[in-house]
Amino acid sequence: MNEFDIKAAGWDNNQMHWDRSAAIAKEMLRVLPLNKNMNALEFGPGTGILSFMLKDHLKQITLIDNSIEMLKIIDGKIANTNTANLKTLNFDLEHNNLGQSKFDLIFTQMVLHHIADVNGIIKQFAKHLNQNGYLAIADLYKEDGSFHGEGFTGHKGFDIDELSLILKQNGFKNISHTQCYSVKREIPNGEPFEYPIFLLTASI
Repeated sequence: MNEFDIKAAGWDNNQMHWDRSAAIAKEMLRVLPLNKNMNALEFGPGTGILSFMLKDHLKQITLIDNSIEMLKIIDGKIANTNTANLKTLNFDLEHNNLGQSKFDLIFTQMVLHHIADVNGIIKQFAKHLNQNGYLAIADLYKEDGSFHGEGFTGHKGFDIDELSLILKQNGFKNISHTQCYSVKREIPNGEPFEYPIFLLTASI
């Protein structure tokens, strides 16, 4: 059981998760030409909040995650709402090959900073996008490490220029970004602190 399996049951009780996804969805709809002919993949969907917000704008969304507990919650939501165009897939895209599956859009929120091999996962995204397909990444701008605190082994956010270069090296173009949200937290000394979130989009 991984850390997200443990967190799954209480994930939707955090209002910030809903507010953040709403802000990301709004910005995606503003900057990307989403339509009902597009098949999409959400990488690391958590409990599926963002995909449920986007489902009426896309043909189908596959929600892929290696957390079986998160996916169980999504499956429950799909069943309870009779949602026909969302489906889950328990799969570790970071370490395994998804075969020949292709999508018109791949999107992910607050997942990339947990991925050790960023270039590797970007390469996977490029492989699984149709020509003229879109990638949307929402994540932290570079931060001082206080977002997760001591012991976190992932990335302390991202420098946009460095991340954009990785995308370019993997064949992406039309790369742009905007700040779409800010996570407000108290850091260990008790002071309020804000962590801005970017939405970076590109096409292949």
